[in-house]
Amino acid sequence: MLSRVMTSALRATAALVLVASLSPTAASAETAEGYWQGVQKTGTLRCGAAGGPPYVMRGPASGGYSGFFADLCREFAEVLKVKPEFVDTTWDNIVAGLQAGKWDVSLALNRTPARAMAVQFSVPAMEYQISLAYNKDNPKIPAGAAAVADIDKADVTLAVMSGTAQDKAISAAIKNATILRLPGNDETRLAVVSRRADILVDASDTNQLFTQSNPDWAVALNPTPALAKQGVAFGLPHQLSAADVEVVNIFLEEKVATGHVQDLIRKAVDDVLKASN
Repeated sequence: MLSRVMTSALRATAALVLVASLSPTAASAETAEGYWQGVQKTGTLRCGAAGGPPYVMRGPASGGYSGFFADLCREFAEVLKVKPEFVDTTWDNIVAGLQAGKWDVSLALNRTPARAMAVQFSVPAMEYQISLAYNKDNPKIPAGAAAVADIDKADVTLAVMSGTAQDKAISAAIKNATILRLPGNDETRLAVVSRRADILVDASDTNQLFTQSNPDWAVALNPTPALAKQGVAFGLPHQLSAADVEVVNIFLEEKVATGHVQDLIRKAVDDVLKASN
C-alpha cells in the first residue's frame, strides 16, 4: 500500500514538474506578439524612402511619393490594414535609420553582405545591375568600351549618388578616374548633361530612363564583367523573427510571380518619361 501511495505521489510530482517546465513556453507562445502586430497597433507602417527613380520618387511640389517601391509599401500597408507613412531619408542614412527604429522598412535596398550584418532583407522584388551612361560623342570614352577598365582614365569623371550601392561598387573598381559623389539623382544627371562629369553611374533601369529621355546623344553600357548584380528588396529591422520576415516574403513572392511588380515598374518608368517631356 505504502509503495503504491509513494508511486502515485512521485507520478503527481513528475507531472507538476513537467507542467511547470512547459508553462512559461506555452504562456510565451500564447502572449508573444510579432513585429507586424505591433505595427497594426500603431496603425501606421513607416517606410524609409530615399529618392531614386523609378524605385522611389518624391513630387517637388506636392511632396507625395511615387515609384514602384512606394507602391509596394502602400500595398503591404493594405495587407496589414494600416496607413503607410513615408519618412524622407538619404542613401547614406537609409540603413542607420532602420537600425535606429526611425521606420519599419527601408525601400529599394540592395542586398549586400555588409548591409546584411546590420539589417535583414526580404526576398528581392527585382534584380539590379549597374550601368554607365554617357554622351556617345564624348571623345574620352572609347567606341569599343566594354569594361570599367576601358573608361578608368585620369581625365574621366564619373558622377554617382553618394552612399548608394553603385557608389560602393564603382569606388572599389576605379583606380585612375575621378569619382564625383553627389546627394541625389537629379544632381548626378545634371552633372553629365552639363559635362561636369563624363559618365553617370547608376542602376541599369534608372540609366535606361536617362538614355530614353536623351535619345539624341545618351547611351548606356552594362560593363563586362558586371560591376554589381544584386537583388533589390525591403530592408527589415535586424530583430525581426523568421516568422515576421516570412510575412513580407510571402507578400513579395506573390507580387513577383503574378507579374504585378513588373507592371508597377512599367508604370513608374512611364511616369518618369512623361514628367521629363
